[in-house]
Amino acid sequence: MNRESMRALLEEVRAGRLGVEAALARLRGLPYEDLGFAKVDQHRALRGGAPEAIFCQGKSAEQIVAIARRLAEHHFNVLATRADPGIAAAVAAAGLPHVYYAEARLLVIRPMATGGLGLIAVVAAGTSDLPVAEEAALVAEALGDRVERVYDCGVAGLHRLLAHYDTLAEANVIVAVAGMEGALPSVIGGLVDRPVIAVPTSVGYGASFGGIAALLAMLNSCAPGVSVVNIDNGYGAAHQASLINHLVAKR
Repeated sequence: MNRESMRALLEEVRAGRLGVEAALARLRGLPYEDLGFAKVDQHRALRGGAPEAIFCQGKSAEQIVAIARRLAEHHFNVLATRADPGIAAAVAAAGLPHVYYAEARLLVIRPMATGGLGLIAVVAAGTSDLPVAEEAALVAEALGDRVERVYDCGVAGLHRLLAHYDTLAEANVIVAVAGMEGALPSVIGGLVDRPVIAVPTSVGYGASFGGIAALLAMLNSCAPGVSVVNIDNGYGAAHQASLINHLVAKR
């Protein structure tokens, strides 16, 4: 249930095409459906602009399929993050229409093309950061945003980043993905007057401590306008970027 479907339902009731009891039956699953092991939030899109996503780690294939089936009854572009090939196979066996992006470990269930709104630039420092960057880019596209990818443009070769300056300056918001020393978001923040969402990745040698070095560097950025999400959290960065992009693009 999202704003558009809720508005359409109320219009049907007002026009007399749908009875009150029938409308109540449609709304019975709000605000959530209790499956015993999970409470599926069918109200999420109405409150937050996008359906509830499924975080697959720690869940069984059966649980994920059951949640996905309930969400897909009401929504397009249901997202399942951190999905391995076994989860993708289970969703396929259940007959749910989907697209699986192995590199990003992302399932889009009941996929539907969306008109690209505004512009989000997803910038990755290195090729090793692409799984997280692709998660961010694909999630943003599923949420209805236009995305430009700028990959392998880390601070070890700044000329590669500067070649894409026009894209950075055009974007309503920039998602900057980097491991190692995590310097990329600070550099971008110093170049353009756009909000930068920094995503530290777990890529790096031993002293990177699985992304903690990049996380701390981003949190201590001297560039204003840089916000930071958790390590490897491409989904969270995309959702935040999408909210900003939609607000700006709809003005």
